[in-house]
Amino acid sequence: MDIQIYDTTLRDGSQRAGLSLTCQDKIRVAQLLDEFGVAYIEGGWPGSNPKDAEFFERAKQVEFRTAKLAAFGATCRPGSQPRDDANCRALLESQTPTVTIVGKTWTLHVSDVLRTTPDENLRIIRDTMAYFKAEGREVIFDAEHFFDGYKADAAYAVQVLRAAREGGAEVLTLCDTNGGTMPWELEEIVAHIRREFPATVLGIHVHNDSELAVANSLAAVRAGCAMVQGTINGYGERCGNANLCAIIPDLELKMGKTCLPPGHLEKLTRVSHAVSEIANLAPDDHMAYVGRSAFAHKGGIHVAAMRHNALSYQHVDPLCVGNEMRVVVSELAGRGNVVSKAEEFGISVEGNQTEVNAVLQRIKELEAQGFHFESAEASVELMLRRTRPDYRPIFEMIDFWVMVEHRQGRGLLAEANIKLNLNGEIVHVAAEGNGPVNALDTALRKALLPFYPALGTFHLADYKVRILDGNAGTAATARVLIETANHIQRWSTVGASPNIIEASWLALYDSVEYGLTVAKI
Repeated sequence: MDIQIYDTTLRDGSQRAGLSLTCQDKIRVAQLLDEFGVAYIEGGWPGSNPKDAEFFERAKQVEFRTAKLAAFGATCRPGSQPRDDANCRALLESQTPTVTIVGKTWTLHVSDVLRTTPDENLRIIRDTMAYFKAEGREVIFDAEHFFDGYKADAAYAVQVLRAAREGGAEVLTLCDTNGGTMPWELEEIVAHIRREFPATVLGIHVHNDSELAVANSLAAVRAGCAMVQGTINGYGERCGNANLCAIIPDLELKMGKTCLPPGHLEKLTRVSHAVSEIANLAPDDHMAYVGRSAFAHKGGIHVAAMRHNALSYQHVDPLCVGNEMRVVVSELAGRGNVVSKAEEFGISVEGNQTEVNAVLQRIKELEAQGFHFESAEASVELMLRRTRPDYRPIFEMIDFWVMVEHRQGRGLLAEANIKLNLNGEIVHVAAEGNGPVNALDTALRKALLPFYPALGTFHLADYKVRILDGNAGTAATARVLIETANHIQRWSTVGASPNIIEASWLALYDSVEYGLTVAKI
């Protein structure tokens, strides 16, 4: 490999606010990362908490085929020896082939945080490296706050690296711990360190406090770093760590560097989404390369060009990172958007330009009224199908009414009354619910279930309401987005109206019709 990828999602990434992984979660992520093909997986700090100690104990039973497992810890304390340090003993007991030791590089931290002398700091770094090297471990030194330390006292920062190297560190990792270094500064400093240590592997570990973690990691590689530390999805403390989901494809596709085994880059999107799922965090749809919208096209001019040549508005083929192109339909759409969506849905519109234009015009009109079709593709597909001459709706609403009242002794009550035309048969039912939408849904199901038993497998997965013109107060237009699911798939539909009951009904109507006519059941 040209570049060794060192993943610290399980240690530094887990320091993100709101992120918590169980020990089993950490095992699952480690197995994903090994399958993905990273060179190193930093499992945690075994001397800091029981969960990390348990992880390393359980990890002994896991066969890692690609990655080396690394345990992270600090140097021994000032005035002590590594053999007497509980943290160092915990690192040894983890039995990982690699240990990563963090040490102070910035004189400010040496005097104000570690509260020792510059010479004693050099000693504990040198002795700690030598201790683990003598125990047969591969040793990586993380030079904490290296770039701030270098700018404050370059000579001492180099001394720290030299002490680590003399102690036996095989990799010297330069850390932009506060995330404030500019790419041009960082590249110049790394180039100087490359000259100072021409035969030593240099690594880079940067944070994203200035939104420069990816750029700084790439700049460091340009200047001579052969190891890049980062996390999946950029998880990490404060603003996060360097995002490996951008760095890896940038290195492989843009800089011609190999980071993963052949063919493994195609796993990137799956790994990104799997880690976010395990971490119980929503994936960032707009993340480069792996986001759902990374290759989404909305503008009509863009889509028209894409239909002639997919490279016209895409910097890489989405398949090479395991993602896919998608076309978005909105008021900004052109004919190409509608045709592309029709093809995606398996609907032939060849020679039906009048229908395409009608659907496009209808979309623009409805979006002007508050509808939003980007996240409601089931409603778009129904709109296309309803233009077909042979399309027959499975039911038509004749009328409905909904009543909400407070009855003494019963509290709040909602009741819905629906009259439907089912292929010429008039069905009239009523149902109660805990609210008006629930009552409508219950009544609709009551009317349709005898004819369509598959409706019994449908359930409401999500229901969102957004007020579009809050300055109108309670007369504002409401947009309702309903996500429905069965045991096979999910679909989303939309409705909008100044009357929230009507908005809900429109989304509900589309949801049921789509589920019974288009969805897999």
